[in-house]
Amino acid sequence: MAEGRSGSPQVTGVVSARQPPVRLPSLTGLRWFAAFAVFGFHIRNIGLTDEPVIARLLSVLFGPGSSGVPFFFILSGMVLTWSARGGMPATAFWRRRAARILPNHVITWVGALALLYVAGEAVAPGPALSGLFLTQAWVPDEGYYFAANTPAWSLSCELAFYAAFPLLLPVVRRIPKNRLWAAAALLLAGVWLVPLATLALPTEPGYWFVWIFPIPRALEFALGMTIALMVQEGRWRGPGLLVSGALVVAAYFTVPYVWPAWSWVAWMAGPYAVLIAAAATSDVRGSRSPLRARSLVWLGEVSFAFYLVHATVIRVVARLAGEHLPTSAAVAIMLATLVLAVATAWALYRLVERPLERRLGRPRLTG
Repeated sequence: MAEGRSGSPQVTGVVSARQPPVRLPSLTGLRWFAAFAVFGFHIRNIGLTDEPVIARLLSVLFGPGSSGVPFFFILSGMVLTWSARGGMPATAFWRRRAARILPNHVITWVGALALLYVAGEAVAPGPALSGLFLTQAWVPDEGYYFAANTPAWSLSCELAFYAAFPLLLPVVRRIPKNRLWAAAALLLAGVWLVPLATLALPTEPGYWFVWIFPIPRALEFALGMTIALMVQEGRWRGPGLLVSGALVVAAYFTVPYVWPAWSWVAWMAGPYAVLIAAAATSDVRGSRSPLRARSLVWLGEVSFAFYLVHATVIRVVARLAGEHLPTSAAVAIMLATLVLAVATAWALYRLVERPLERRLGRPRLTG
Protein backbone atom coordinates (compact mmCIF):
# COMPACT_ATOMS: atom_id res chain seq x y z
CA MET A 1 0.00 0.00 0.00
CA ALA A 2 1.33 3.42 -0.97
CA GLU A 3 0.26 6.86 0.22
CA GLY A 4 -0.97 9.34 -2.38
CA ARG A 5 0.08 12.98 -2.14
CA SER A 6 -3.32 13.85 -0.70
CA GLY A 7 -2.72 11.38 2.12
CA SER A 8 -5.36 8.87 1.04
CA PRO A 9 -4.45 5.18 1.02
CA GLN A 10 -3.76 3.72 -2.39
CA VAL A 11 -3.76 0.06 -3.39
CA THR A 12 -3.07 -0.95 -6.97
CA GLY A 13 -6.16 -2.51 -8.55
CA VAL A 14 -8.31 -1.62 -5.54
CA VAL A 15 -11.05 0.99 -5.29
CA SER A 16 -10.38 3.00 -2.14
CA ALA A 17 -11.69 5.85 -0.02
CA ARG A 18 -10.81 7.33 3.35
CA GLN A 19 -14.23 7.39 5.01
CA PRO A 20 -17.87 6.41 4.40
CA PRO A 21 -19.36 8.85 1.89
CA VAL A 22 -22.13 11.30 2.70
CA ARG A 23 -25.30 10.57 0.73
CA LEU A 24 -25.99 12.99 -2.13
CA PRO A 25 -29.76 12.94 -2.77
CA SER A 26 -29.64 16.25 -4.67
CA LEU A 27 -27.64 14.50 -7.40
CA THR A 28 -30.31 11.81 -7.56
CA GLY A 29 -32.92 14.52 -8.08
CA LEU A 30 -30.81 16.12 -10.80
CA ARG A 31 -30.66 12.82 -12.68
CA TRP A 32 -34.36 13.09 -13.43
CA PHE A 33 -34.00 16.46 -15.17
CA ALA A 34 -31.23 15.09 -17.39
CA ALA A 35 -33.24 11.99 -18.29
CA PHE A 36 -36.35 14.08 -18.95
CA ALA A 37 -34.37 16.38 -21.27
CA VAL A 38 -33.27 13.37 -23.33
CA PHE A 39 -36.88 12.12 -23.41
CA GLY A 40 -38.03 15.52 -24.66
CA PHE A 41 -35.33 15.54 -27.33
CA HIS A 42 -36.54 12.22 -28.71
CA ILE A 43 -40.25 12.99 -28.53
CA ARG A 44 -39.63 16.29 -30.30
CA ASN A 45 -38.05 14.37 -33.20
CA ILE A 46 -40.95 12.00 -33.94
CA GLY A 47 -43.14 14.59 -35.67
CA LEU A 48 -46.50 14.00 -34.00
CA THR A 49 -47.77 17.40 -35.13
CA ASP A 50 -46.98 20.04 -37.73
CA GLU A 51 -48.58 22.84 -35.73
CA PRO A 52 -45.93 25.60 -35.88
CA VAL A 53 -46.36 26.90 -32.34
CA ILE A 54 -46.05 23.43 -30.76
CA ALA A 55 -43.15 22.49 -33.03
CA ARG A 56 -41.34 25.71 -32.13
CA LEU A 57 -42.01 25.24 -28.42
CA LEU A 58 -40.66 21.69 -28.51
CA SER A 59 -37.57 22.87 -30.36
CA VAL A 60 -36.88 25.59 -27.80
CA LEU A 61 -37.51 23.37 -24.79
CA PHE A 62 -35.97 20.12 -26.00
CA GLY A 63 -33.77 20.86 -29.00
CA PRO A 64 -30.71 20.83 -26.68
CA GLY A 65 -32.10 17.88 -24.68
CA SER A 66 -29.44 15.41 -25.77
CA SER A 67 -27.03 17.36 -23.58
CA GLY A 68 -28.38 15.25 -20.73
CA VAL A 69 -25.83 12.63 -21.79
CA PRO A 70 -22.74 14.74 -20.91
CA PHE A 71 -24.42 15.39 -17.56
CA PHE A 72 -24.66 11.64 -16.94
CA PHE A 73 -21.01 11.04 -17.87
CA ILE A 74 -19.76 13.76 -15.51
CA LEU A 75 -22.14 12.57 -12.80
CA SER A 76 -20.94 9.00 -13.20
CA GLY A 77 -17.32 9.97 -12.53
CA MET A 78 -18.43 12.11 -9.60
CA VAL A 79 -20.61 9.49 -7.90
CA LEU A 80 -18.24 6.55 -8.40
CA THR A 81 -15.34 8.50 -6.93
CA TRP A 82 -17.47 9.81 -4.09
CA SER A 83 -18.78 6.38 -3.11
CA ALA A 84 -15.58 4.36 -3.69
CA ARG A 85 -15.20 1.93 -0.80
CA GLY A 86 -11.96 1.33 1.00
CA GLY A 87 -10.24 -1.89 0.06
CA MET A 88 -12.73 -3.01 -2.59
CA PRO A 89 -10.92 -5.19 -5.17
CA ALA A 90 -11.35 -4.14 -8.79
CA THR A 91 -13.16 -7.41 -9.54
CA ALA A 92 -15.73 -6.66 -6.84
CA PHE A 93 -16.22 -3.16 -8.25
CA TRP A 94 -16.74 -4.51 -11.76
CA ARG A 95 -19.22 -7.12 -10.49
CA ARG A 96 -21.23 -4.44 -8.68
CA ARG A 97 -21.33 -2.19 -11.75
CA ALA A 98 -22.35 -5.11 -13.97
CA ALA A 99 -25.14 -5.93 -11.51
CA ARG A 100 -26.21 -2.29 -11.68
CA ILE A 101 -26.53 -1.87 -15.44
CA LEU A 102 -26.71 -5.24 -17.18
CA PRO A 103 -30.12 -6.56 -16.02
CA ASN A 104 -31.92 -3.44 -17.23
CA HIS A 105 -29.85 -3.36 -20.39
CA VAL A 106 -30.53 -6.96 -21.40
CA ILE A 107 -34.29 -6.64 -20.74
CA THR A 108 -34.61 -3.40 -22.72
CA TRP A 109 -32.40 -4.74 -25.53
CA VAL A 110 -34.64 -7.80 -25.90
CA GLY A 111 -37.78 -5.65 -25.76
CA ALA A 112 -36.52 -3.16 -28.35
CA LEU A 113 -35.38 -5.92 -30.69
CA ALA A 114 -38.70 -7.77 -30.41
CA LEU A 115 -40.74 -4.65 -31.11
CA LEU A 116 -38.59 -3.75 -34.10
CA TYR A 117 -39.06 -7.26 -35.45
CA VAL A 118 -42.85 -7.06 -35.05
CA ALA A 119 -42.80 -3.69 -36.80
CA GLY A 120 -40.88 -5.18 -39.72
CA GLU A 121 -37.69 -3.30 -38.89
CA ALA A 122 -35.45 -6.19 -37.90
CA VAL A 123 -31.88 -5.29 -36.92
CA ALA A 124 -28.99 -7.08 -38.65
CA PRO A 125 -27.16 -9.64 -36.46
CA GLY A 126 -23.89 -7.69 -36.30
CA PRO A 127 -25.34 -4.44 -34.91
CA ALA A 128 -27.76 -6.38 -32.70
CA LEU A 129 -25.01 -8.42 -31.05
CA SER A 130 -22.76 -5.37 -30.77
CA GLY A 131 -25.58 -3.65 -28.89
CA LEU A 132 -26.11 -6.62 -26.61
CA PHE A 133 -22.43 -6.76 -25.63
CA LEU A 134 -22.18 -2.96 -25.42
CA THR A 135 -19.40 -2.60 -27.98
CA GLN A 136 -21.43 -0.45 -30.38
CA ALA A 137 -19.85 2.89 -29.43
CA TRP A 138 -16.50 1.66 -30.73
CA VAL A 139 -17.86 1.21 -34.27
CA PRO A 140 -17.99 4.42 -36.38
CA ASP A 141 -21.19 3.41 -38.13
CA GLU A 142 -24.65 4.74 -37.21
CA GLY A 143 -26.11 1.39 -38.19
CA TYR A 144 -24.21 -0.02 -35.20
CA TYR A 145 -24.13 2.61 -32.47
CA PHE A 146 -27.82 3.53 -32.79
CA ALA A 147 -29.10 0.00 -33.48
CA ALA A 148 -31.84 -1.70 -31.42
CA ASN A 149 -32.26 0.28 -28.18
CA THR A 150 -30.74 3.57 -29.30
CA PRO A 151 -29.88 5.13 -25.87
CA ALA A 152 -27.79 2.08 -24.95
CA TRP A 153 -24.83 3.50 -26.91
CA SER A 154 -24.04 5.58 -23.83
CA LEU A 155 -23.84 2.38 -21.74
CA SER A 156 -21.13 1.25 -24.12
CA CYS A 157 -19.16 4.32 -23.03
CA GLU A 158 -20.00 3.76 -19.37
CA LEU A 159 -18.74 0.19 -19.60
CA ALA A 160 -15.38 1.50 -20.81
CA PHE A 161 -15.30 4.01 -17.95
CA TYR A 162 -16.02 1.27 -15.42
CA ALA A 163 -13.25 -0.89 -16.85
CA ALA A 164 -10.75 1.93 -16.40
CA PHE A 165 -11.99 3.30 -13.07
CA PRO A 166 -9.90 1.13 -10.70
CA LEU A 167 -6.81 2.25 -12.62
CA LEU A 168 -7.85 5.91 -12.89
CA LEU A 169 -8.83 6.42 -9.27
CA PRO A 170 -5.35 6.02 -7.71
CA VAL A 171 -3.94 8.35 -10.37
CA VAL A 172 -6.55 11.04 -9.77
CA ARG A 173 -6.17 10.73 -6.00
CA ARG A 174 -2.46 11.49 -6.32
CA ILE A 175 -3.22 14.97 -7.64
CA PRO A 176 -2.20 17.44 -4.88
CA LYS A 177 -5.16 19.21 -3.28
CA ASN A 178 -4.00 22.61 -4.44
CA ARG A 179 -3.85 21.41 -8.06
CA LEU A 180 -7.31 19.89 -8.34
CA TRP A 181 -8.67 23.09 -9.88
CA ALA A 182 -5.90 23.03 -12.49
CA ALA A 183 -6.63 19.37 -13.27
CA ALA A 184 -10.34 20.10 -13.71
CA ALA A 185 -9.53 23.06 -15.97
CA LEU A 186 -7.21 20.92 -18.12
CA LEU A 187 -9.85 18.22 -18.49
CA LEU A 188 -12.46 20.79 -19.48
CA ALA A 189 -10.00 22.30 -21.96
CA GLY A 190 -9.59 18.80 -23.41
CA VAL A 191 -13.35 18.54 -23.86
CA TRP A 192 -13.28 21.83 -25.78
CA LEU A 193 -10.38 20.68 -27.96
CA VAL A 194 -12.00 17.39 -29.02
CA PRO A 195 -14.36 19.03 -31.60
CA LEU A 196 -11.32 20.29 -33.52
CA ALA A 197 -11.19 16.75 -34.95
CA THR A 198 -14.33 17.52 -36.95
CA LEU A 199 -12.37 20.07 -38.97
CA ALA A 200 -10.31 17.24 -40.45
CA LEU A 201 -12.95 14.49 -40.61
CA PRO A 202 -16.02 13.96 -42.79
CA THR A 203 -19.35 14.72 -41.11
CA GLU A 204 -20.36 11.25 -39.90
CA PRO A 205 -16.94 10.14 -38.56
CA GLY A 206 -16.56 13.57 -36.93
CA TYR A 207 -19.92 13.22 -35.21
CA TRP A 208 -19.01 9.72 -34.02
CA PHE A 209 -15.64 10.87 -32.69
CA VAL A 210 -17.06 13.77 -30.66
CA TRP A 211 -20.41 12.34 -29.55
CA ILE A 212 -20.06 8.53 -29.47
CA PHE A 213 -16.43 7.40 -29.19
CA PRO A 214 -15.68 6.36 -25.56
CA ILE A 215 -12.09 7.64 -25.42
CA PRO A 216 -12.80 11.40 -25.82
CA ARG A 217 -16.00 11.00 -23.77
CA ALA A 218 -13.83 9.71 -20.91
CA LEU A 219 -12.67 13.30 -20.38
CA GLU A 220 -16.12 14.11 -18.97
CA PHE A 221 -15.97 11.08 -16.68
CA ALA A 222 -12.52 12.12 -15.42
CA LEU A 223 -13.80 15.67 -14.90
CA GLY A 224 -16.51 14.24 -12.65
CA MET A 225 -13.88 12.30 -10.71
CA THR A 226 -11.89 15.47 -10.14
CA ILE A 227 -14.99 17.39 -9.04
CA ALA A 228 -15.70 14.67 -6.46
CA LEU A 229 -12.25 15.07 -4.93
CA MET A 230 -12.58 18.85 -4.88
CA VAL A 231 -15.79 18.61 -2.89
CA GLN A 232 -14.41 15.87 -0.61
CA GLU A 233 -11.29 17.87 0.15
CA GLY A 234 -13.20 21.10 0.75
CA ARG A 235 -11.56 22.71 -2.29
CA TRP A 236 -14.75 23.63 -4.14
CA ARG A 237 -15.17 27.42 -4.25
CA GLY A 238 -17.72 27.69 -7.05
CA PRO A 239 -21.16 29.30 -7.00
CA GLY A 240 -24.05 27.90 -5.01
CA LEU A 241 -26.98 25.86 -6.24
CA LEU A 242 -29.14 28.78 -7.40
CA VAL A 243 -26.44 30.48 -9.46
CA SER A 244 -25.20 27.16 -10.84
CA GLY A 245 -28.72 26.22 -11.89
CA ALA A 246 -29.17 29.57 -13.61
CA LEU A 247 -25.85 29.05 -15.44
CA VAL A 248 -27.00 25.65 -16.71
CA VAL A 249 -30.37 27.04 -17.86
CA ALA A 250 -28.66 29.91 -19.70
CA ALA A 251 -26.17 27.56 -21.38
CA TYR A 252 -28.94 25.10 -22.28
CA PHE A 253 -31.07 27.64 -24.11
CA THR A 254 -28.10 29.07 -25.99
CA VAL A 255 -26.99 25.69 -27.37
CA PRO A 256 -28.71 26.33 -30.75
CA TYR A 257 -26.46 29.36 -31.30
CA VAL A 258 -23.20 27.46 -30.78
CA TRP A 259 -21.16 25.93 -33.61
CA PRO A 260 -22.57 22.36 -33.84
CA ALA A 261 -19.45 20.36 -33.02
CA TRP A 262 -18.99 22.38 -29.82
CA SER A 263 -22.69 22.36 -28.94
CA TRP A 264 -22.80 18.55 -28.65
CA VAL A 265 -20.66 18.29 -25.52
CA ALA A 266 -18.29 21.17 -24.79
CA TRP A 267 -20.80 23.98 -24.32
CA MET A 268 -22.67 22.27 -21.48
CA ALA A 269 -19.81 20.34 -19.84
CA GLY A 270 -18.54 23.23 -17.69
CA PRO A 271 -21.96 24.38 -16.45
CA TYR A 272 -22.95 20.80 -15.66
CA ALA A 273 -19.74 20.24 -13.68
CA VAL A 274 -20.40 23.41 -11.68
CA LEU A 275 -24.00 22.39 -10.97
CA ILE A 276 -23.02 18.87 -9.89
CA ALA A 277 -20.37 20.26 -7.53
CA ALA A 278 -22.83 22.81 -6.12
CA ALA A 279 -25.51 20.16 -5.53
CA ALA A 280 -23.04 17.83 -3.82
CA THR A 281 -21.71 20.68 -1.65
CA SER A 282 -25.28 21.55 -0.67
CA ASP A 283 -25.83 18.00 0.57
CA VAL A 284 -22.52 17.87 2.41
CA ARG A 285 -23.30 21.11 4.23
CA GLY A 286 -26.95 20.24 4.79
CA SER A 287 -28.04 23.41 3.00
CA ARG A 288 -31.57 23.76 1.72
CA SER A 289 -32.02 22.05 -1.64
CA PRO A 290 -35.27 21.60 -3.59
CA LEU A 291 -33.56 18.74 -5.40
CA ARG A 292 -33.93 16.60 -2.28
CA ALA A 293 -37.72 16.64 -2.57
CA ARG A 294 -39.07 13.10 -2.15
CA SER A 295 -40.81 13.09 -5.55
CA LEU A 296 -37.66 14.24 -7.37
CA VAL A 297 -35.49 11.69 -5.58
CA TRP A 298 -37.96 8.95 -6.53
CA LEU A 299 -37.92 10.05 -10.15
CA GLY A 300 -34.13 10.15 -10.01
CA GLU A 301 -34.05 6.60 -8.69
CA VAL A 302 -36.07 5.30 -11.64
CA SER A 303 -34.29 7.56 -14.14
CA PHE A 304 -31.82 4.89 -15.29
CA ALA A 305 -34.67 2.54 -16.21
CA PHE A 306 -36.57 5.49 -17.70
CA TYR A 307 -33.57 6.42 -19.84
CA LEU A 308 -33.35 2.88 -21.24
CA VAL A 309 -37.07 2.39 -21.94
CA HIS A 310 -38.16 5.81 -23.12
CA ALA A 311 -37.02 5.58 -26.76
CA THR A 312 -38.78 2.25 -27.27
CA VAL A 313 -41.97 3.57 -25.63
CA ILE A 314 -41.87 6.65 -27.86
CA ARG A 315 -41.33 4.48 -30.94
CA VAL A 316 -44.31 2.27 -30.12
CA VAL A 317 -46.65 5.16 -29.30
CA ALA A 318 -45.63 7.07 -32.43
CA ARG A 319 -46.27 4.04 -34.61
CA LEU A 320 -49.72 3.54 -33.10
CA ALA A 321 -50.68 7.22 -33.11
CA GLY A 322 -49.31 8.23 -36.50
CA GLU A 323 -48.02 11.65 -37.55
CA HIS A 324 -49.43 15.11 -38.29
CA LEU A 325 -52.02 14.93 -35.51
CA PRO A 326 -54.19 17.84 -34.34
CA THR A 327 -52.52 19.90 -31.65
CA SER A 328 -54.69 18.73 -28.75
CA ALA A 329 -54.27 15.06 -29.71
CA ALA A 330 -50.51 15.43 -30.11
CA VAL A 331 -50.10 17.10 -26.71
CA ALA A 332 -52.26 14.45 -25.04
CA ILE A 333 -50.24 11.66 -26.64
CA MET A 334 -46.94 13.23 -25.57
CA LEU A 335 -48.14 13.43 -21.97
CA ALA A 336 -49.48 9.88 -22.13
CA THR A 337 -46.13 8.72 -23.52
CA LEU A 338 -44.32 10.32 -20.59
CA VAL A 339 -46.65 8.66 -18.08
CA LEU A 340 -46.30 5.30 -19.83
CA ALA A 341 -42.51 5.58 -19.92
CA VAL A 342 -42.35 6.45 -16.20
CA ALA A 343 -44.70 3.58 -15.33
CA THR A 344 -42.65 1.14 -17.41
CA ALA A 345 -39.46 2.43 -15.79
CA TRP A 346 -40.94 2.00 -12.30
CA ALA A 347 -41.89 -1.60 -13.09
CA LEU A 348 -38.41 -2.29 -14.46
CA TYR A 349 -36.83 -0.67 -11.41
CA ARG A 350 -38.94 -2.64 -8.92
CA LEU A 351 -38.99 -6.00 -10.65
CA VAL A 352 -35.59 -6.16 -12.35
CA GLU A 353 -33.11 -3.43 -11.44
CA ARG A 354 -33.27 -3.40 -7.64
CA PRO A 355 -33.71 -7.12 -6.88
CA LEU A 356 -31.06 -8.26 -9.36
CA GLU A 357 -28.61 -5.54 -8.33
CA ARG A 358 -28.91 -6.70 -4.71
CA ARG A 359 -28.62 -10.35 -5.63
CA LEU A 360 -25.83 -10.16 -8.21
CA GLY A 361 -23.85 -7.35 -6.61
CA ARG A 362 -23.54 -8.75 -3.09
CA PRO A 363 -20.08 -9.93 -2.00
CA ARG A 364 -19.38 -13.58 -2.60
CA LEU A 365 -18.77 -15.81 0.41
CA THR A 366 -15.35 -17.42 0.47
CA GLY A 367 -13.77 -20.25 2.39
